[in-house]
Amino acid sequence: MGPVLVAKHLSPLLTTARKPNRQPSIFAALSARVGSISDNHLGGWLSYRASKAGQNQALRTISIELGRRGVIVSSLHPGTVRTDLSEPFQKRVPADQLQDVDVAAGRLLDVVDSLTPDHPR
Repeated sequence: MGPVLVAKHLSPLLTTARKPNRQPSIFAALSARVGSISDNHLGGWLSYRASKAGQNQALRTISIELGRRGVIVSSLHPGTVRTDLSEPFQKRVPADQLQDVDVAAGRLLDVVDSLTPDHPR
């Protein structure tokens, strides 16, 4: 729940888009697709899934609350990234869906750069 606590303590410092000549702050946090309730077709990983689902719901609530001030909040899923954490599962991931760290990071930054108050993710 680290991102939720960070959002709690940073929220007073985040700038709003509603003031003239100000860019909105963007608060982006990493999550995981396994936290999706509707996308859980395999089961397993109960604790990890539950913690990510809780984080996703908390960030959704934070996005509504901070959105009233014009702050953008986004929960990002990088996909499967080639790391030690994902190594045991990589053999089941199609090669075109397994990303190197630098590629995944670049894609995440592209998403953050595309966020607007009218189109948060």
